[in-house]
Amino acid sequence: MSSRQRIPLSRRTVPGPLLEHARCPRVVVMGSPAEVVNLLRQVPAGPTTCFQMDMHQGQAVFDALAEAGIEAKVEVLADLWDITDKPQTAIYLPTRAGERDLKIDLVEQAYQILPKDGQFVVWSSESQDRFFPNLLKKVFRRIHSHETDQGHVIWCVRGEDKPRRKRERMYRARVKEVPSQAFISRPGVFGYGRLDIGARALAEIADIRPGDRVLDMGCGNGAIGVLAGLQAGPKGTVVLADSQPRALELASRNASAAGLSNFHTVLTYTFEDDPYLPESGFDVVLANPPYFAAGTISRMFAEAGSRLLRPGGRFYLVTRQPDEPGEAMAQSFGEFDAIMNRGYTILMVDPEQPLRPIPEPEPEPEPEPEPVAEIKSIKPISRLKRR
Repeated sequence: MSSRQRIPLSRRTVPGPLLEHARCPRVVVMGSPAEVVNLLRQVPAGPTTCFQMDMHQGQAVFDALAEAGIEAKVEVLADLWDITDKPQTAIYLPTRAGERDLKIDLVEQAYQILPKDGQFVVWSSESQDRFFPNLLKKVFRRIHSHETDQGHVIWCVRGEDKPRRKRERMYRARVKEVPSQAFISRPGVFGYGRLDIGARALAEIADIRPGDRVLDMGCGNGAIGVLAGLQAGPKGTVVLADSQPRALELASRNASAAGLSNFHTVLTYTFEDDPYLPESGFDVVLANPPYFAAGTISRMFAEAGSRLLRPGGRFYLVTRQPDEPGEAMAQSFGEFDAIMNRGYTILMVDPEQPLRPIPEPEPEPEPEPEPVAEIKSIKPISRLKRR
């Protein structure tokens, strides 16, 4: 990887081909707060919407724009084609290691929001991007590619109408005595295409009883909350909370399909100021924070969970790296338990569970030396003579 490729888009000069095609009204698709600000500082001013899929990221973009004195609208939505103001140009700022199917989904949705002859532009940090040229040829047919010192710019023009395509995958999962359930998933939402092993580990450990009031924090497509709701039964309630509108759309569909009637969805990233999130209002709180932000998000989940859990209630958080989440649990709850399941650590507050330390990994056994045959004599094959 070249030194240029390691420089983020937020510190690069906007390439000339992008400046030439940044017509208004436009939408900036995704991108970090710093990347969005850097782009809008350099392109000509005009009506701009910034599309994000997560409330936390959307708020960060909004704050960054305000601090930079840039006027632009920020919309956090389940789908790009739901934006309020339809653009003439869509500019996509993809992450280097982003989910492949989400990139395809956003490109296909960008085609739908543009008018005929509207322009779609990708600014990739790769000096020679191999993924987007092939993808854009399939969707837009004809592309224009510019490999610059500031990154790879690919732009294309929207053609005739095409039918919308919503990328979805269905999988089945069951936990404990709950019958197998079907779950719909979509790119960009945790649990795409399968029940995550960590989520399964959490669901197997969590003690859900009939009539429980359950909160699923960071619910994704709702699989764990739905399975918990089925265990809680008709007298129980489930609140499915997430910072992504797309996640809640899926969670609602999956809960309804499973036959749950007493459930609610909450769009939040602070877990505050919502009538469905009362203090001390839950018997069980389930938390599956994203691993890439284990420290920050786990701390928020633990703090909010301690406030929302009733006295004597049960809290379960699954993690791969228990150190930082463990510190957050200690600050929020004092005593807590830890148990390993499927290679994950479940940190939990459960008064009826005996406290156990996080088990240390078992040391690898020392390999036994292989027996060596007794050597009676050695006969030289050849000798080297010094010249």
